[in-house]
Amino acid sequence: MARLRTLLPAMLAQNGIAPDRVLAVGIGVPGPVNFAAGQLVNPPLMPGWDSYAIREDLREITDAPIFVDNDVNLMALGVLWRQRKQIENFLVIKVGTGIGCGIVCHGELYRGSTGSAGDIGHICADPEGPLCRCGNRGCVEAMAAAPAIVAIGMEAAQSGRSPALAERLSTKGQLEAADIGAASRAGDAEADAIVRRSGRLIGQVLAALVNFYNPSHIFIGGGVSAIGPMFLAAIRQSVNQRSLALSTRHLEITSAPLGPETGLIGAGVLAMREALRSRGPT
Repeated sequence: MARLRTLLPAMLAQNGIAPDRVLAVGIGVPGPVNFAAGQLVNPPLMPGWDSYAIREDLREITDAPIFVDNDVNLMALGVLWRQRKQIENFLVIKVGTGIGCGIVCHGELYRGSTGSAGDIGHICADPEGPLCRCGNRGCVEAMAAAPAIVAIGMEAAQSGRSPALAERLSTKGQLEAADIGAASRAGDAEADAIVRRSGRLIGQVLAALVNFYNPSHIFIGGGVSAIGPMFLAAIRQSVNQRSLALSTRHLEITSAPLGPETGLIGAGVLAMREALRSRGPT
């Protein structure tokens, strides 16, 4: 927040824009959001931020209305803007430190009754699985997101099962999800199995969503989505195996169309849409 308070005025000054010309500000945060209040609600990835007053924090640098939403919802808005409403029923999945889902239904973002719709990272993939940040066991986030991929990769490197990962660990002193992806693309069997496992588990959860919601498209984004083609292929295979034929007949599962810019563009879309709605008809 301190960085935002510094960067926003600097960006306005660099572009010759007076502060009173800002229409609105859109902000994305990783966790469940009470959209009306603009506050996080017990975010597992951000302990201590429950009910934090993000809007009030920025009041000292702008009088423009500030809209706060879950970061994956912003990605969904970015895709919606990019598609110009040519598709109206789709899901956007972000796989990074956590796993979340933005839901667009009939051309509108769906947040649910309290703003927590799409928090799929805490759907159980294995009741006997590892402990998750949320306090439950076997959440797909705890088993297939970036920290899980890195943890399994570290074990493979230290045990000697993956020479490629052992070499990267020795060189860098640590591993990232991108390292497992690079080793997979280079032909390392152990790294490839880790990537496929993550995609398979995520696809298992998405299959239930496909059967329930019947979207036309699923867009995969977030840092982990770039670890290699096997990740997306494993998701597709798992979804197709576990979903009803009618649900997958015309389903497309592909990468988010705007890449790492998807959420940033979505923040702008959120700011414009909500500011114009709050002003009412002119």
